[in-house]
Amino acid sequence: MVENNLISIKQITGKIYHIRGIKVILDRDLASLYGVETKYLKQAVRRNINRFPNDFMFELSKPQELSLRSQNATLKRGQHSKYSSFAFTEQGVAMLSSVLRNDRAIQVNIQIMRTFTKLRHMMAGHEELKKAVDELREQTDKRFEIVFSVLDKLLADDEKPKKKIGF
Repeated sequence: MVENNLISIKQITGKIYHIRGIKVILDRDLASLYGVETKYLKQAVRRNINRFPNDFMFELSKPQELSLRSQNATLKRGQHSKYSSFAFTEQGVAMLSSVLRNDRAIQVNIQIMRTFTKLRHMMAGHEELKKAVDELREQTDKRFEIVFSVLDKLLADDEKPKKKIGF
């Protein structure tokens, strides 16, 4: 049996990108987490492509791939594949556990699902906080306007995605 805390949530969140307006993890990052080569992960996906509709996984366009590469400018020549990366949504990552049948893949998938769930709860918490600030704003007078402008700025900064790629 593989340990439950095989990979930390922090490690996983560092591999989540915002591409096409959704949170995804790239094939090479998943392969690294699973302890397999990227080409083997992609082979397994291609053999089971009917399990990965466009809302589970998509291939990056050339501009998205170039944008991703420019963000990681410190990488050495030859570290990028000449083929476009696959980007997996939360559902696509869950489907990978049925394609990659080893204990490590199952345990890593469990951690990834927990991470996506935690991110969803965090975002919901921000929405509740915004709603509470708006309600408080309606009940107060102009003397507190500066406090609200600072709170608005802080909430807006938290909403900005850390890594955004593509259009």
